[in-house]
Amino acid sequence: MTSPSPSLGSTTGRAHHEATDLAQFGYSQELHRRVGSFASFAAGFSFVSILTTVFQLFFLGYGFGGAAFFWTWPVVFAGQLLVALNFSTLAARFPISGAIFQWSSRLAGPSFGWFTGWVMIIAQILTVAAAAIALQAVLPTVWTGFQLVGGSGADSSPTSPTGAANAVVLGILLLAVTTAINVIGVRVMSIVNSTGVVLEIIGVVVIVVTLFLHSRRGFGALFDTSGAAPHPGQSYLWPWLASALMAAYVMVGFDSAGELSEETHAPRRTTPRTILRALLVSGAGGLLLLMAAIFAAPSLDDGNLSSIGLPWVLTSVMGPVGGRILLVDVAIAVCVCTLAVQTSGSRMVYSMARQKALPFNRVLGRVSPRTGTPIVTSIVVGVGAALVLLADIGQSALFTALTSLCIAMLYLAYLGVTVPLLIERIREARGGGRVHGVDEHGKPLFSLGRWGIAINALAIVYQVLMVVNLAWPRSAVYDLTGHTWWLQWSALLFIGLTLVVGALVHVRNLQRDGRLALRELAPSVMPGDIDPA
Repeated sequence: MTSPSPSLGSTTGRAHHEATDLAQFGYSQELHRRVGSFASFAAGFSFVSILTTVFQLFFLGYGFGGAAFFWTWPVVFAGQLLVALNFSTLAARFPISGAIFQWSSRLAGPSFGWFTGWVMIIAQILTVAAAAIALQAVLPTVWTGFQLVGGSGADSSPTSPTGAANAVVLGILLLAVTTAINVIGVRVMSIVNSTGVVLEIIGVVVIVVTLFLHSRRGFGALFDTSGAAPHPGQSYLWPWLASALMAAYVMVGFDSAGELSEETHAPRRTTPRTILRALLVSGAGGLLLLMAAIFAAPSLDDGNLSSIGLPWVLTSVMGPVGGRILLVDVAIAVCVCTLAVQTSGSRMVYSMARQKALPFNRVLGRVSPRTGTPIVTSIVVGVGAALVLLADIGQSALFTALTSLCIAMLYLAYLGVTVPLLIERIREARGGGRVHGVDEHGKPLFSLGRWGIAINALAIVYQVLMVVNLAWPRSAVYDLTGHTWWLQWSALLFIGLTLVVGALVHVRNLQRDGRLALRELAPSVMPGDIDPA
């Protein structure tokens, strides 16, 4: 591969340089490059969105594991950091939209990459839906008038029938707004997203400081398991593993900075760093947020932490007015998170469509010359997420089942990258290694050096264990009725159905063209992590 020129020069020269760099992968510059370093970081941070996901699922993690569920956070963070390090390596070498799909295709060939991209698309649509319904965990607490289903006196708990139905209504309204923003263009999306991230970071700092100042207990509380709900005679390990769902749901999506690579200035240098920065900042902020909430909660065993969660802690400590003001900030974070996930999903669909890998690819692969945005894909992802919500209306297990399922599928898609990457690294090591390329500033590309194989292997072990943990047919996650077998096994059934439908679409591609357009993406560039022997 020809390394990028070390000098960016003028704005015009930089644009020409970036377009030329993209052209070597077979693509012309259609998307507008209007994403800077902070906006790239914001894309990953807002997808992770600790305010959205911690507020949404704190009650679930606490309900399974009690206060000691806190320790799932550093475990999941360590595992996801291993994954992010590998993704950063690839982001520096393949700065292309549809990152997961592109990386997998170039490492393992077109068919394997196609299935990885297909699973990722379905997972992202589910994640958009899961993010949108998080408004239910916040808005009715801010004002009971947001409980549109059943009236202000109805039960607004996310796992109650009225709360679950209202979550669908609020979620669809939010999806209409985020779809409109995505259609307008990447510049508006970037401004809204970056502004929301600034407000979210400020909110996290204020909440953490306030809760620490109102601490009622010390570090020992983090080992308290009294709030857990194990079955009689069951080891605490099993409910603790179930409680890891919360942390697993939070710390995904840092790769979304890679989805915007074709819209990012100096992506070979910027994207690897913003992927890691998004995860590191989210990991540190979430750790402090969980710790502060457990320390400041009025009670650990009165049931409020496992039913209402963080909104109850906030309003109890700060009073109804102060608590509601900060919950408004949380609501903003939910909106921005939904926007970021939808943007990421639309770029994945666009990237596959321009390779003629999806039905209706001519429409889905079209970019508006005025806005530089794939408008149709943004609409498709938004409508798809809305249909997911409508299909689940009235289901009280909506929060737990949907979040666990979408994250299990994201982990599967991530494995579609890390497994072939490890194989490529081993092959590369046997060949004696390769010389690193350079980024847009003439600096060496991000690399894991001789630690690449070890870090890659550990990431895979972690991912496999987490997929099993997430998809395990727990009735407490997937079947709150306690007697519906297909709900309990819905994760495995849905994943199987996704693969079957994907296989049918894949066969259609082969029958239509006689070959896959993806064949041209066969690996021609090694990851280059191993220094020359």
